[in-house]
Amino acid sequence: MTDVLRRGRASLAFSFFVQGATFALLVTRIPAIQDRYGVSDALLPAFLAAVPILAGVGSVTTEQLVKRIRPSLLLRWLQPVVMLALIGVGSGDRLAELGIALAAFGLAVGGLDASMNMLGVSLQRSYGRSIMLSFHAAFSLGGIVGASLAWVGAHWHLALWVSYLPVVVVLLPAVLVGSRWYVDAGAGSDAVAVEAGEAQSVVFKLLLPLCLVMTFAYIGDSTVSNWSAKYLKDVLGSSEQLSTVPYNVYMVTTLLGRALWPWGQSTIVMCR
Repeated sequence: MTDVLRRGRASLAFSFFVQGATFALLVTRIPAIQDRYGVSDALLPAFLAAVPILAGVGSVTTEQLVKRIRPSLLLRWLQPVVMLALIGVGSGDRLAELGIALAAFGLAVGGLDASMNMLGVSLQRSYGRSIMLSFHAAFSLGGIVGASLAWVGAHWHLALWVSYLPVVVVLLPAVLVGSRWYVDAGAGSDAVAVEAGEAQSVVFKLLLPLCLVMTFAYIGDSTVSNWSAKYLKDVLGSSEQLSTVPYNVYMVTTLLGRALWPWGQSTIVMCR
């Protein structure tokens, strides 16, 4: 395997790690965000629902953009937008500012996720073996770090922007430097055309059950991510720092699953 692909894999894994940490810092501090902006319980679901909806819009838009712009270039500039939007969430004081910051976060996250996974799939093809789980494991590891930092911020009663700013100051330059080694490996317009051709050869009705399963799985994942901290604090009466723990535990279990699955596959092959 060439050094170019190795560096590309390492830099993309770091991008997944940073995204995991950034996302964890947002969702584990939802009670603090609600308190800061005075968001009512009736209005909070609208704010939380807007992020995945806009992320979907961002993903669809990215699918069109990669016909003209390399996924690596999109990823290079979308990740800083996500991190700066996190700072915006933590530093504003009016509902309008929160809405703008979350809208930017949602749109950028959708494009970021799409471009990251496009690069991951293209690298996997170049490697000739499955490596996507390693990227998702890096996301889980980032989630653990982010949730742990959120616990520190809640424990010491730090303002949101005080919790967010050092993370962004450290990780943002590192992401920009690491983006120099992203490898498109055939992604972009050619890859999109190939995917479109393959998709047209499949009967759509056969995919509906899988789509439904993925939809409900995504809803369950979003519920854990967005509402666990709120549920523990408001319903179970836990402290703010304790409300950051469930997401951390969730990321630990996903990391273990993603780390052990390749080992399990290898064991099955050997037993055969």
